Amino acid sequence: MIDPLRDLASVREATDRLLTAAAGLDAAAVAGPSRLPGWSRGHVLAHLSRNAEALVNVLEGRPMYVSGEAREADIERDAPRPPAAQLADVRDTAAAFQAAGAVPADWSRTVELRNGITDAAARVPFRRLVEVELHHVDLGIGYELEDLPEDFTDREISFLSERFSGRPDVPPTRIVASDREPGAKDAGEWHTGGTEGAPVTVTGPAAALLGWLAGRRDGTGLDTAGALLPKLPPL
Repeated sequence: MIDPLRDLASVREATDRLLTAAAGLDAAAVAGPSRLPGWSRGHVLAHLSRNAEALVNVLEGRPMYVSGEAREADIERDAPRPPAAQLADVRDTAAAFQAAGAVPADWSRTVELRNGITDAAARVPFRRLVEVELHHVDLGIGYELEDLPEDFTDREISFLSERFSGRPDVPPTRIVASDREPGAKDAGEWHTGGTEGAPVTVTGPAAALLGWLAGRRDGTGLDTAGALLPKLPPL
């Protein structure tokens, strides 16, 4: 069951971890490349700030972004800022997101995100948690997929499996986490992809599975029992 208040608390904790880790970055490090192609660490930090503002818009019933072009322009505008300005912006916009989430509201209502995508308002805090946790990894400053909380990793695998489910361009796929105990939450097993053809079983540590599903790793080391690793569409 989705618990938006618990997720808001997790967002706060994840943001604190990120801010603590990023506090040691100097101007050269912020301007240096992140793990995302074409983006500096400044781009990642600017995106986190603008995403927090955008999700406040979602919670308060406004369009998430004015336009896709405006979203990109804002990130490019803010990416070159010095470290202190970047971190203050991440901190302030994170606080604004927490404040918006603390307002009593109907969490079951439907909200609109980017590109016409809709979701329950209750899922918005988890979406923000995904942004903070994965982009912390993208900064490339010592926080790895293996460091993510286990519950988060399993929920994000489930979320991404659901996202690719039913897509004819993804073969039917069974995903098995080799480091999860049978009978645990989600039983360490998920299913995704279409329905045509023989299913492919992809097995590996949960962090490696998440890296593949989230486009952060190429799937090297995952076991497919000799089958081709399914190619996933970009997120």
